[in-house]
Amino acid sequence: MKKYKVGIIGATGMVGQRFVLLNENHPWFEIELLAASARSAGKTYEEAVGSRWAMTKPMPESVKKMQVLDATADMEKIAKSVDFVFCAVDMKKDEIRALEEAYARLECPVISNNSAHRFTPDVPMIIPELNPEHAEVIHAQRKRLGTKRGFVAVKSNCSLQSYVPALFPLNDYGIKQSLVCTYQAISGAGKTFERWPEMVDNLIPYIGGEEEKSEQEPLKIWGKVEDGVIKNSASPKITAQCLRVPVSDGHTAAVFVSFDKKPEIEEILNIWKNFKGRPQELELPSAPKQFLNYFTEEGMPQIKLQRELENGMAISIGRLREDTQYDYKFVCMSHNTLRGAAGGAVLLAELLCAEGYID
Repeated sequence: MKKYKVGIIGATGMVGQRFVLLNENHPWFEIELLAASARSAGKTYEEAVGSRWAMTKPMPESVKKMQVLDATADMEKIAKSVDFVFCAVDMKKDEIRALEEAYARLECPVISNNSAHRFTPDVPMIIPELNPEHAEVIHAQRKRLGTKRGFVAVKSNCSLQSYVPALFPLNDYGIKQSLVCTYQAISGAGKTFERWPEMVDNLIPYIGGEEEKSEQEPLKIWGKVEDGVIKNSASPKITAQCLRVPVSDGHTAAVFVSFDKKPEIEEILNIWKNFKGRPQELELPSAPKQFLNYFTEEGMPQIKLQRELENGMAISIGRLREDTQYDYKFVCMSHNTLRGAAGGAVLLAELLCAEGYID
């Protein structure tokens, strides 16, 4: 596999910092440049981030003295210098859509952590193990943009990564409806306890826009590519409630589900145990060997014990049991800034490289 030169747009934020760590020693990807807003441009990365470095691992020496470019003003220079970019900018949605399409039109593929393009019909929103075939829509997107190489691909919302992977392989039984309550870490808001002391010993029962994403985005993941767009599935019906909890990293979901044809518990457990996706078939560098992990102990999964499972790229599941109103209920957990954010985007980039969408 060739070494791909990558740029990180929005490199100074929390997800951008995670992109830096994940690409530092990546076997396929090499950080060529870092970019952020105009106020960071011209500074070294170390100066631009300053005291805002939020990772538990130290900033890599290889990037400390790298000069930060202006994500907008230096766009042409950036596009010419790299094979593709990761994008994790903090801007208004219409500005993000314009920025990402501008890079794509400059023939620079964009792998985005942002939500702005998640409902653009010809932009694939991919969880690599679940819907890799949605990458086919890139051909239609390129026709619309008038590009040969350039395109935009996005990952889904971080909270979805905790429960949709557990539901998705059960769809052969016809998922009728699901109720999901998510308990989301403060890093999902780009915060640490030092920067958000109000969250210590606290719970906030509202995260703006999160419940709508949790209910609607899965329908695109379950959708089909038809006539050059992704047409959302009409089912399953999902209702969600999302809470911010005093946890540094890791989103947990309590899931309730009913089926057209109710499976046995052992059938569900076997499906989870044996489920593999395209990343496992291709043995992609960031792919967990065991994607879905079920824990039989009553008190599992736990954030502190399982969030780093398979380098933070695995899904942990527990407490599967029958319910009095739904068929079953269970608990899921995933690392929101790894599987849910930067790690999921890196795995998506690996998939698109391996499948020939990024040359």
